Amino acid sequence: MSHAWGYGPDNGPDTWHHSFPIALGETQSPINIVTSEAKHDSSLHPLTINYDPSTAKLIINNGHSFNVEFEDSDDRSVLKGGALHGTYRLKQFHFHWGSCDGQGSEHTVDGVKYEAELHLVHWNTKYDSFGEAVKHCDGLAVVGVFLSVGEARPQLQAVIDALQLIPTKGKEAPFHDFDPSGLLPNSRDFWTYQGSLTTPPLLQCVVWNVLRDPITVSSEQLSALRGLYFDDEHDSPCHMVDNYRPPQPLKGRPVRASFQ
Repeated sequence: MSHAWGYGPDNGPDTWHHSFPIALGETQSPINIVTSEAKHDSSLHPLTINYDPSTAKLIINNGHSFNVEFEDSDDRSVLKGGALHGTYRLKQFHFHWGSCDGQGSEHTVDGVKYEAELHLVHWNTKYDSFGEAVKHCDGLAVVGVFLSVGEARPQLQAVIDALQLIPTKGKEAPFHDFDPSGLLPNSRDFWTYQGSLTTPPLLQCVVWNVLRDPITVSSEQLSALRGLYFDDEHDSPCHMVDNYRPPQPLKGRPVRASFQ
């Protein structure tokens, strides 16, 4: 792969600190959530998630995953509550996943990985833009959702069908009328902690909200993710698999739970 960073043996997560020293910082993500050490905090508010399907606009293969991007110039698709103060607008969502015989979630729970993990990325509207928000420790709020193999997720199928339009790096296509709340489990119970982006530049600007309950997807739906390519159409094809960062040291950070 020709990327400056990636997930291969020569440019994978173990090497990122060479170009991004913050990779060794104090509040890096993902983490292993130790359930016996996550303290219930009764002051945490329920997560309030309101998404407007009309804000979906684009799906793009960025060479590391694929993003579904949203119109974020107003408050039609927002996240509030939890440990958050104020309103956070939905910017994009993406997934991390493993290979055909491995798990690919980034966060783990008591050392256990799931097959994949969804990240819904929001930015704090007290700042003027996404680019400004990432400069602050409360700039972003990410909702993490675990995926396990089971029954197909009908609400995911529109995304799966669109992947054939963006097989290689740099490909993009319009993507409209999609409600990502259909990718959330029924329960909004969550763990929360202060962390970072899990891809370079690894900025320590994220309030994480990792939902306790996974959603199920079919093995065919997971296989569709693995059918994408890291490289552009002119390079040797390399399937997009194992695009996750391993858990990072907690370094004394508290992990709080919204549930007992």
